[in-house]
Amino acid sequence: MCPSEDERDFRSRIVEDHRPWGKFRAFPHEQAGSIKIITVEPGGSLSLQYHNRRAEFWIALDEGLEVTVEDRVWRPAPNEEIYIPRAARHRLRGIGTGPARVMEIWLGNSDETDIVRLEDTYGRK
Repeated sequence: MCPSEDERDFRSRIVEDHRPWGKFRAFPHEQAGSIKIITVEPGGSLSLQYHNRRAEFWIALDEGLEVTVEDRVWRPAPNEEIYIPRAARHRLRGIGTGPARVMEIWLGNSDETDIVRLEDTYGRK
């Protein structure tokens, strides 16, 4: 899938700086509505959902995750960066033996009410 103009713009503003001890990556936060670390328990699953007012940028922090974005389903490697366009169906599942985390950056003016659930294991609307 070719990156959208919004994704290319966001990724172009990520700065990587190398230091004697290693490196850091600084992510643009000017347009971030929220920055979170989400922890998914083994067997846990976020709803299959999309958002009307935001895109999301995830960074897998641990092994043991399964990511769905539209029709693609995969197990991201730790430190893998994932761009989720606005209105794209997506889900995160815990498939490992322990809790697994992803860092999430919201891109756009949004809040927790901007979740349209398509499927939910826990019966939420």
